[in-house]
Amino acid sequence: QVHLVESGGGSVQSGGSLRLSCAASGHMSGSYCWGWFRQVPGKGRETVANIDSNGEPTYMDPAKGRFTISRDSAKNTLDLQMHSLRPDDTGTYYCAANERPGRFGSALLCGGPAQFGVWGQGIQVTVSS
Repeated sequence: QVHLVESGGGSVQSGGSLRLSCAASGHMSGSYCWGWFRQVPGKGRETVANIDSNGEPTYMDPAKGRFTISRDSAKNTLDLQMHSLRPDDTGTYYCAANERPGRFGSALLCGGPAQFGVWGQGIQVTVSS
C-alpha cells in the first residue's frame, strides 16, 4: 500500500511562489498517475495537474503557464512548483495516486479525483491579496 505525505505549503502574498512536495512510501509499479488536487470549503476536490508514469504532464487551465508538476522516480517524490500565485489558488492541496489508469492507445488516462485511490493528508496553501 502506497502512503503519501505532502509538505511545503504555507502562506504567501499574491504574485509569490511556493513549492509543494509529496513523498511516497511504497512502490508504484507498472502504469500509474500522480496528481495534485485542490479543495476549498464547501466544494469537491478539483484537479490542478497530474503526471503519468511515462512522464506526461497534464495541467488544468488555472495552472497552465504558472505551475509545473514534476516527479523524481528515484526519490519517489512528486513536486508542484507554483508561481504567480493568486488568492483564488488558496485551498487545501492534496497529492494522490491512481494505480490503475485507463488507456487510449499508448496514452494513459489519469482521470479525475474519483479515479485516484490513494491520498495524502492535505496541506494548506493561503494566498493573500
